[in-house]
Amino acid sequence: MAYFERLSESMFRATEHVGGAWNIAEQHIAPSFGLLVHCIETDRDIRRSDGSVVGRVSFDILGTVPVGVVETTVEVLRGGRTIELVQATLRHDGRTIVIARAWLMQTRDTAALAGSPLPAIPGPGEMPSWDPTTVWPGGYIASAEVRRLDLGPGRASYWVRTAQPLLEGEPVSKLASAATLFDIANGMAVRVDPTEVAYPNLDLTVHLFDEPRTEWLGFDTSVSFGHNGIGLTHTILHDERGPVGSVSQILTVRP
Repeated sequence: MAYFERLSESMFRATEHVGGAWNIAEQHIAPSFGLLVHCIETDRDIRRSDGSVVGRVSFDILGTVPVGVVETTVEVLRGGRTIELVQATLRHDGRTIVIARAWLMQTRDTAALAGSPLPAIPGPGEMPSWDPTTVWPGGYIASAEVRRLDLGPGRASYWVRTAQPLLEGEPVSKLASAATLFDIANGMAVRVDPTEVAYPNLDLTVHLFDEPRTEWLGFDTSVSFGHNGIGLTHTILHDERGPVGSVSQILTVRP
């Protein structure tokens, strides 16, 4: 069973596999991020055929959502030949839950310039399996296969993949599949016991200098808490070829 079932052009039903980690009656927001990226790419492909890609996508989380039916819309905020700013919105029962904004960017051949000083992490075959349900409940966490190196409180490198498709019976891109996993970062490098301190994220922003192309998605994650109830989860993203971008999430830390 997939994370979502399509009901119409804009309506989708969440399945049991999206059950949240903070509250299993609510959706883990990660699959919704993948759904919105899929909607953005679907809208792009209807409007243009120049091979533009998502260079940055940010998600603002305006509230929680029960495991049920959601509605999506997509609009172009800033049209252009080489770059566009597109907004996708996820709603439940008329209430806005997530707003995603993506920069679509024209591609060019820069293979001769490609490279990054960001260090690689050991591959998935070099890390031990880890069961995330020992820390977190919910259908979404149970659907993830994780291999992880624990590097201390708030520090971990790990690889994640899932057998659950994003949409039942509908192909999606490598990026939309990867976006379904981005938000898992806040729970894989645990700084404190989540039964004692809550630290949900209010947003997620991903910058990509290359598209994730492999089944496993790699994370090199650090979790920081300030003195004022605010925290940050920051991740360098990898596929099996090396680093491809970064993810940042602002946290509200609630002892």
